[in-house]
Amino acid sequence: MATTNQNLSPNQLALLRLRRNRPAMFGVGIIVLALIPAIFGYALSPDSTPDANEQMPLIALKNPGFSIDVLKIRKNRAIPQVGFFKKMGFGAPNPYELIPINAWRCTTDSIFVEKYADEDPQTGKRVKGVTVGYPLVDVVYAVQAGAPIQTTAKGTTFTDLDGKPQIAQLADLKQVVEKKLIQKKTFWLGTDNFGRDNLSRLLLGVRVSLMVGLIAVLISLTIGVLLGALAGFLGGRIDDFIMLLINTVWSIPTILLVFAIVLALGRGIGVIFLAVGLTMWVDVARIVRGQVLSLKEMLFIEATRSMGFSTARTIWRHILPNVLGPVMVVAASNFATAILIESGLSYLGFGIQPPAPSWGTMLNENYGYAIGGKPFLAVVPAMAILWMVLAFNLVGNGFRDALDVKTKD
Repeated sequence: MATTNQNLSPNQLALLRLRRNRPAMFGVGIIVLALIPAIFGYALSPDSTPDANEQMPLIALKNPGFSIDVLKIRKNRAIPQVGFFKKMGFGAPNPYELIPINAWRCTTDSIFVEKYADEDPQTGKRVKGVTVGYPLVDVVYAVQAGAPIQTTAKGTTFTDLDGKPQIAQLADLKQVVEKKLIQKKTFWLGTDNFGRDNLSRLLLGVRVSLMVGLIAVLISLTIGVLLGALAGFLGGRIDDFIMLLINTVWSIPTILLVFAIVLALGRGIGVIFLAVGLTMWVDVARIVRGQVLSLKEMLFIEATRSMGFSTARTIWRHILPNVLGPVMVVAASNFATAILIESGLSYLGFGIQPPAPSWGTMLNENYGYAIGGKPFLAVVPAMAILWMVLAFNLVGNGFRDALDVKTKD
């Protein structure tokens, strides 16, 4: 094995050491699993409405695994059609109103449903709810408000949203309602205080957390690598000025600096990306500066000077590739930090604003129920944050060990 490893390049050896690091591979597995809902989003979410914000107050605060029949009633307004890719990225409005029901029965031209009320706390059985009737045609089609609905031997006549008279056969209406518009829904992680599906919001929260981490890390790397490389390579007054800037930002508590930026620029999601990124470049700059200070005295850098290469080319082509390893380590750590900062901001009400599904927002909305018999509402997003931060920290430690030339192969 040792003979085989001697034929590998340093990058191949580092990759081999990383693959042998079980904790790091465990972290990579968690990140890969998180990327699936982050990429496909609403295509995997049980609730595909924008922000997974389909509210059913009648079934608020239900435990994980709760199941119930739902009657879908067509909304009497125009609903825009959304293509597959747009739906996957941003969701699509639901053309139906969802009504949780205990029981139902169809007559010739109507459906009567017993609405869900609650469970008896002692027996666990469902309490009898109010019985309401709906015309079958109004359940299946979007009907013009105030227009009469008439039933004859030929069928049911109604007026659509465009003002055009339409006729539908009662047998067809009944078949559509029974087979397509009464469905059983299971809420695997329960519902929140608005009756929204916790699983859907948790899946979409992955996208927010990873997006914040990615953009924040890109911002911090861009600023940190640029300033750190310039400070280390050029030295002199430029180094003094950049170090003064680094030490000034370093002296300000991270959360206070983020608060200041958010309060100054607003609470939009773009501002959150910028605010988190602007607080993490200092670590990158300090590490890059230290690496550049040691590298610029080496013979291959002296050779670039003697050959007349420009400062920009020397830094870009010969110095930065040699500091990539430490930068990757700090980038993985900053990714975890960015997720924590965003979650903390959202928990305090300064981050992603409702109804956007953020893990921090879910904690903010539900932490009060953690001691009220519904701990899963707070535990689920808290565990998601914990595992995601742990995964990036494990990967960062794996990068550090893999890039350490003293590590035995």
